[in-house]
Amino acid sequence: MEKSFNTAGPMIPGDHYYIPFRDRVDWEEVQHLIAHKRYFLLHAPRQTGKTTALLEMMKVLDESGDYQVLYANIEGAQAARNDVEAGIDTVCSVLARAAKDYLHKEEVAVWFVEKGQQVPVHDRLLSLLAFLVRSCDKPVVLFLDEADALIGDTLISLLRQIRSGYNQRPEAFPQSIVLCGLRDIRDYRIHTGDGEIITGGSAFNIKAKSLRMGNFSAGECRDLFLQHTSATGQQFDEEIFSELWEDTAGQPWLVNALGHEMTWEERAARDRSRAIMLEDYFAARERLIQSRATHLDQLTDKLREPRVHRVIAPLLSGEESELQFPHDDLQYVVDLGLVVRKPQLKIANRIYREIIPRELVAVTQDTMLQESAWYIGADRRLDMSALLAAFQQFFRENADSWIEHFDYKEAGPQLLLQAFLQRILNGGGRLNREYALGRRRTDLVVEWPLDEERGFFGLVQKVVLELKILRGKREVLIVEGLKQTADYADGCGAKEAHLIIFNRDPGIPWEEKISFELVGCDGRQIGVWGI
Repeated sequence: MEKSFNTAGPMIPGDHYYIPFRDRVDWEEVQHLIAHKRYFLLHAPRQTGKTTALLEMMKVLDESGDYQVLYANIEGAQAARNDVEAGIDTVCSVLARAAKDYLHKEEVAVWFVEKGQQVPVHDRLLSLLAFLVRSCDKPVVLFLDEADALIGDTLISLLRQIRSGYNQRPEAFPQSIVLCGLRDIRDYRIHTGDGEIITGGSAFNIKAKSLRMGNFSAGECRDLFLQHTSATGQQFDEEIFSELWEDTAGQPWLVNALGHEMTWEERAARDRSRAIMLEDYFAARERLIQSRATHLDQLTDKLREPRVHRVIAPLLSGEESELQFPHDDLQYVVDLGLVVRKPQLKIANRIYREIIPRELVAVTQDTMLQESAWYIGADRRLDMSALLAAFQQFFRENADSWIEHFDYKEAGPQLLLQAFLQRILNGGGRLNREYALGRRRTDLVVEWPLDEERGFFGLVQKVVLELKILRGKREVLIVEGLKQTADYADGCGAKEAHLIIFNRDPGIPWEEKISFELVGCDGRQIGVWGI
């Protein structure tokens, strides 16, 4: 059977192309922590391979003969929320079943049914783990997956029972416990049943370390794809790899999903003698973005959380807002994998930069009465002057009412223009976006194929749009913006460039806001639009 790119569940080495866990976590550090009887965390964003790594670690540790290793996914206890009885009972039931299945310790399951369920709930997990350890002839290592899925008092009880048993390790409690989830424990903000808020760190202060599992490196992305080439002989255009890295920054699910789209969802590519070219990659990328796959849907669902909003909104608007969100909010959004801090604070990868604004204005875009045919000339070029003039009028008539319905009103003007452009470009062109905090601008690049048959393999019209919100003197902003626009257009190889300035002062009449002029800068003519 031919291997495949996996997009659902843990990797199975015999079935899937994959990068071994030793290349993705500090295995020497993990071994050291376990040998020295430490309790620690392994965290990473959703669908980065945490469960795969835990299962591989379990196998390697088990084969070493030094430990008896148990893995349990306790996410099911999330449904209990603050019902400690139901939540801890679920955790214990999962552990008893895992002990039976993995360690062949049926007596643990029997003990839990006959005696364990009668133990007071705040000692029940502790007692179960103590019985498990005493039934084993080697030190026990326990991996608890999805630990941060638990909620409220259930999570508090879990952490405190583990903390209570810590001093009895390894004779009467696990030698090492690894909690695995999306977030570091300092970000477990737990609302108790009586409204008290505590942090996970205060309930689990025995933690020795928090290890974060990273994305693939650029080399690992390439290696993963070349596993397919080695297995099938199917070649990838070399130009794909640089685009793959820019689009994903190594996010494992995205990398695998793009591989799957190219090699399987594109039916013509199932012929392994057919090389996969750059345009095949771009088509797969667009299908993936439009697919609303579970991973992407979960990502956009996070945008509704106030803590995420406080970080993402200034990024979308380009405004300097470092004091507007607490450090803990930023760390939370970093742990979710939505943003990165280095080399500068920005949305984590190019696909997320596409997904986020599209999701925020999806309904707006779908209800706009705009068609690309209205702006295409006889030479198939987009008439950007006509398009932007139409947007000026559209914004004048609709901005206040439409932006009022946006969740991200701070970036409303930028998002509304992107919705307008995306509506026109859908099915024909591409809109690439660039955001970064503190630059006070949003960079857009419109790509429009001029040869209908050859598409992006032929000549492509490329247009740079620089978006700014007017703050201070307009003349100063124009001088600064023209230089930035010209530099960005040069870097993108775009022959056409426009600077768009939004004036959000309600006291200024529209007749004074709406304007257009062509201004020379660095040997090129740039359209300056006032809106």
